[in-house]
Amino acid sequence: MTVNRRFLLMRRPHGMPVPEDFRLAEAAVPAPPPGGFVLRNCYASLDPAQRGWMDDGPSYMPPIALGDPIRATCVGVVHASDNPDFAQGDWVMGLNALEDYSAMVPGGFTMKLDVSQVESPSRFLSAMGAVGLTGYFGLLEVAKPRAGEVLLVSGAAGAVGSVVGQIGRIAGCRTIGIAGGAEKCRRLIADYGFDAAIDYKGKTQAALAAEIGRLAPGGVDILFENVGGVVMDASLLNLARKARIVLCGLIAEYNLPEKVGIRNLWSVLVQEATIFGFLIMNFAPRFAEAAPIMAEWMAAGRLRIDEDVQHGLENAYPAFMRLFSGANTGKLVLKIADGR
Repeated sequence: MTVNRRFLLMRRPHGMPVPEDFRLAEAAVPAPPPGGFVLRNCYASLDPAQRGWMDDGPSYMPPIALGDPIRATCVGVVHASDNPDFAQGDWVMGLNALEDYSAMVPGGFTMKLDVSQVESPSRFLSAMGAVGLTGYFGLLEVAKPRAGEVLLVSGAAGAVGSVVGQIGRIAGCRTIGIAGGAEKCRRLIADYGFDAAIDYKGKTQAALAAEIGRLAPGGVDILFENVGGVVMDASLLNLARKARIVLCGLIAEYNLPEKVGIRNLWSVLVQEATIFGFLIMNFAPRFAEAAPIMAEWMAAGRLRIDEDVQHGLENAYPAFMRLFSGANTGKLVLKIADGR
């Protein structure tokens, strides 16, 4: 390609993002920075966190500046290099952007990849990347599950939630998943091995709380929270004493113009529970430790990780919105180009 297409943030979304908030623009292909290289992005991860980066508010990462491309974790091939450690043709993963080419320097999240380990380089954005390892470290290192405990996962049919539930089963937990719709609940049990599934759609907080209570009469020992809102409020009403809550995401609240917050925090106090705010970036130095274990579980048929691969940078907006419509059927990945 002779141009660099870039998916830019042109204004800050108010509520649900609309196409006018973005623009697909063209620029020159960048040159390698001193000591760096240019990556031809082949696959980009689409994640709920990107919605938070579009707002001009406090977060664990700075907001995306207006006129800049949407930040994304990408896997691609070195196109040109000024660094002997990153040769042309090498596969690399890094925190780049939704664009054809990214100028990069070593350090941070940047790492070379051995794509011979996987059937597709996109696996480094799902099973072997931040999403799969969010489930691994968030559950095993933060929640520290014990055999026989009850694990409740919200957003359980999503990329992170489905991994958490399966690792919970490996750890000996009774796993209950909350998802939206009969088909997703069917998949929780048939595809991911959950012990029970709850469809939150059309249920009031009281009805949802009652169903959780019926399936976990002794209370929930671990709540892995990806959703927030009414789903989290209902879950909080069913905590066991000394429960652990891993707060990984709040997707139900990302597109609300006004944040409403959680109403049932009193249950955390009464049950002497603990809430852990979890960011996978803190475990990045340990990715190489966990990836082989995840690969072993997948090879043994104990862990299934699905991908929903959408195609074309020109389709970045509708692909991203699949996260909020519930249309995605696995880890959402945008394929930008073939590797070469």
